[in-house]
Amino acid sequence: MALSTFAVRVAGAALAFLSQIVLARLLGAHDYGIYSVAWTFVIVLGVMACGGFSTSASRFIPQYRQAEDFDSLRGFLKSSRLTAFLFGVGTAACAIGTVFLLSPAIEPYYTLPLVIVFLALPFFAFGLVQDGIARSYDWPSLAMLPTYIWRPLAILFLLVCAVFLGFPASAETAALVAVAATVLIAAYQYVHLKRKLPSKVAPGPARVELKSWLVVSAPMLMVEGFLQLITSADVIMVSFFQSPDEVAVYFAASRTLALVHFVYFAVRAASAHRFSSYIHNQDLNGLAAYTRQASLWTFWPSLAAGAVLLLVAPLLLRLFGNGFESGYPLIALLLIGVLARASVGPADALLSMTGHQKTCAGIYAATFALNVVLNLMFIPWLGLAGAAIATSCAILFEATVLAWAAKRRLNVTTFVVPLMLSNGRRPVES
Repeated sequence: MALSTFAVRVAGAALAFLSQIVLARLLGAHDYGIYSVAWTFVIVLGVMACGGFSTSASRFIPQYRQAEDFDSLRGFLKSSRLTAFLFGVGTAACAIGTVFLLSPAIEPYYTLPLVIVFLALPFFAFGLVQDGIARSYDWPSLAMLPTYIWRPLAILFLLVCAVFLGFPASAETAALVAVAATVLIAAYQYVHLKRKLPSKVAPGPARVELKSWLVVSAPMLMVEGFLQLITSADVIMVSFFQSPDEVAVYFAASRTLALVHFVYFAVRAASAHRFSSYIHNQDLNGLAAYTRQASLWTFWPSLAAGAVLLLVAPLLLRLFGNGFESGYPLIALLLIGVLARASVGPADALLSMTGHQKTCAGIYAATFALNVVLNLMFIPWLGLAGAAIATSCAILFEATVLAWAAKRRLNVTTFVVPLMLSNGRRPVES
């Protein structure tokens, strides 16, 4: 599954990069910057709106399957998606209301794209939970293809069609097609899951333990939410201080860097339910061995991809349009943080899936707070470079504390350097 996930994320990263180039060329720097900020808000709020069920699926589904508790399994499969959709509706209503409430303080060109794009939130959250369910059943194509291949393709195709039909190439049009694409892909994924799930769990009575699920999912929600905030806060905060054209340059640099960052997310996605299975089987030596593999799978491909990216980044940035090549130093600065995160592998998933999700959530909360403070300090002083420095410093802190917590809580080494020196042969005490 890790290899399948990796392959999909490679293709997805390449497609996302190409689609961003087309969007930047089609919309122009100003509208591209506005759309980038609006869609970033959807990603952040969508992760929070799913209630943590996108992650807890990798915890509960292996647990119920192992215990053959199919009543609870059926209840979780149905209730998790419905809850995420309803949370998404509430989040969208609150977000749109906040935009209107703060409209005097928001630049007018952001208001309508934000209002439009927030309509995607219920379907975005619904899709995230479906991703988690598919991953838990080792269906990487159904988990990854809709999010990383079909949705970017749908946005791009619908936007080109809209412009061809006479709609303006604007941030508002891009927001509309993003909502349409999100709805279509969520429906596609739902239909395919409905066809595949009966082969794994037969129809029957469902036991709903929503309160218990929420208690476990809430800390995982904090982990996912703060991780997404750490990843996206710099783009949002740059929009507070810089023009949409500058935001466009920063976003283009960060999207280019996604060609490296996808390695971490691919291994993380493939590893979460594996960690859960090792814990439920009380196989701590197996857990340590798998963690070593996951860390090495994350770091070395990330390092190689980063080295290649530094060589070709100037050419890639020029594809976005005139002026985007100024984002090259930003890629070099942000790469430091990406490699720091890769050096400890999916340590956050390890903690979350082994019952230490509250510890992980606390680490991410502290990292997010540090990231915000550093961005507030550095952006007014250093501009876009300040945002990149702030983000990398925060991720260095995150990686250090995650590795320390995994060692202290589980006696499992995640940092890649001691793993290479020891060859991972040291057994783990129960």
